[in-house]
Amino acid sequence: MKMRRSLFLTGAAALLASAPALAQTGKPYYGSFGVDMTAQKPGVKPGDDFWTYANGGWADRTQIAADRTSAGPFVDLALAAENNVRTLLDDMAKNPAAYGASGKQIGDFYASWMDEAGIEARGTAPLKPYLARIAGVQDKSALQVLFATVGYATPVEVDISPGFADPTRYTAGVGQGSLGMPRDYFLNPGEKFEGFRKAYRAYVQQMQELAGIPDASAKADAIVALEMAMAKVQWSPEQSRDIAKLNDPQTIAGLKAKAPEFDWALMLKTAGVDSSPQILMAQNTALIALGKIFAETPLSTWKDYLAYRFVSDHATYLPKAFDQARFDFYSKTLSGVPAQRERWKRGVQMVNGALGEAVGKAYVAKYYPPEAEKQMAELIENLRDSYRERIEASTWMDEPTRKAALAKLAAFEPRIGHPEKYIDYSSLSVERGDLLGNVMRSGEFQHQLALSRFPKPVDRTLWAMTPQTVNAYYNPLSNQITFPAAILQPPFFDPNADPAVNYGAIGAVIGHEMGHGFDDQGSMFGPTGKLENWWTPKAKADFSARTVALAGQYDTYEPLPGMKINGKLTLGENIGDLGGVEAAYGAYQKYQAKHGKAKMVDGLSGDQRFFLGWGQAWRVKVREDALRQQLVVDPHSPATARVNGVVRNVDAWYKAFDIKPGDKLYLAPEQRVHIW
Repeated sequence: MKMRRSLFLTGAAALLASAPALAQTGKPYYGSFGVDMTAQKPGVKPGDDFWTYANGGWADRTQIAADRTSAGPFVDLALAAENNVRTLLDDMAKNPAAYGASGKQIGDFYASWMDEAGIEARGTAPLKPYLARIAGVQDKSALQVLFATVGYATPVEVDISPGFADPTRYTAGVGQGSLGMPRDYFLNPGEKFEGFRKAYRAYVQQMQELAGIPDASAKADAIVALEMAMAKVQWSPEQSRDIAKLNDPQTIAGLKAKAPEFDWALMLKTAGVDSSPQILMAQNTALIALGKIFAETPLSTWKDYLAYRFVSDHATYLPKAFDQARFDFYSKTLSGVPAQRERWKRGVQMVNGALGEAVGKAYVAKYYPPEAEKQMAELIENLRDSYRERIEASTWMDEPTRKAALAKLAAFEPRIGHPEKYIDYSSLSVERGDLLGNVMRSGEFQHQLALSRFPKPVDRTLWAMTPQTVNAYYNPLSNQITFPAAILQPPFFDPNADPAVNYGAIGAVIGHEMGHGFDDQGSMFGPTGKLENWWTPKAKADFSARTVALAGQYDTYEPLPGMKINGKLTLGENIGDLGGVEAAYGAYQKYQAKHGKAKMVDGLSGDQRFFLGWGQAWRVKVREDALRQQLVVDPHSPATARVNGVVRNVDAWYKAFDIKPGDKLYLAPEQRVHIW
């Protein structure tokens, strides 16, 4: 139901200095011009494997940290941000009065997480009121009240988002709920996935036993059977990114006609959104089938399912036995991570999730260099001009579609660093001795905050990420691109690096996010974020032919033996990558036109440094199990394909590195895909 797009954020490795320290040194963080030349692998031709040419030496010598799924720059920056936030949290926990009301809330929340002795002493007592509420359910009406209550699992989720038809107003939406494992892990054939299913069945039993729930084995069988039935009717990840199919607006009466087994009026009223004149019925065929499963499944099984899911979903906030069991299954078994992260690091992420903008306000004040915005502003405008020139020069786009595309481009709104205003958390009650209660109250606070906005026009100043998040996103419903402060650091952005590197790294990232406005799904939205068709039939057909060709290329890439990339699932991100690099290259030429042609540096031309900037931005090494999970559920291609799959379609890369027929990545000019 969430409509934002984001870059792939992975996990694990070293620590970077903060951006202010970099600015003060006057020297690039990496090497003499912003690229780590020691990361290259000698003997590898750029035309055979550009990712390994740029990063192979680094990959050979880099070990993934025991508590991480991967290593790379996203992890480096995330760790730097965590360390900076930890400094703030430690101070708030010790001196809350120095930070005002929000400082006390943050300090108390963090302290409740770090109080391991207190958590152990309380045991399962914090669970009892929630499990008692589930046990007290006497009929399926009361069951559906819990489905629509914050903190409880549900086969049908209720959400709030800007409307497709009118993105200036909020609307309610309903869609399929989450499962205890990724959907395809229930369904995929093969020994590996069968092993995951057996491990999951054991985990379901273990969670119930830890909570003191009787008959755990028999209940585990019924719970897993229920989830398997739901998985069989749920939409796949690639189906769930199809905006046209997701767009099924209904009234409450319409929902009842399609899936009469659910009491829609009751669930929407419980969630506080029954006043919505329309409800977006996402994944409609899944909801219809889930209604039948709901009716056919005994009340007792649903109650057992809710109890298990509540314990599992909140295991992190319970005594160590619960926390360790959850880690062992979700991190060790499913993702191949051998060691739990240090508690303080997990505490930082928990507080970021609960009080993120209050933390972000303090983070920005202490760590964000405002001078970064000046260079970023020039980068963004050069990117916009580059996209404009590429759209104007497009040979496949007709004039009516070109005019509409340019109007959407002109309406892009970039946001850099931090929000204009921050969320007020003053009404959130936080108690040092009540970790689970703090988490539940935080979820309810976020829900009530959304309900307070529901009757009002959509506030375009709101952010979907905190300033301390190492990521970026495009929101098609507002036509905004957002770059939090924490990503504006090397290797993505270094104020002291060669401009070629910055354009190849953060420039292509900016271009990627802008490109989401013109990918296979984002291109369905107009300049204001309204879902509308601005394409002529001919232009749409020509665009589709190019996207099919790009998806076909990625379908052939096989990161793991027997597991290829899903070109349809990853299409939007691949379009963003390809368009982002090509637009960033054009923007870099604009920079040179204004500031002078780039000179050779360490034997490398400006164009070569540009593409190395892109290559090293995706310097990521991933555990096999985590990569397997990415290939199943993630709309982003693995890092090697994000580099190699893009550059082989970019004409300038061939010229920069003298790529010839016979090189493994070589594509004949007529086989190269150019979209934007």
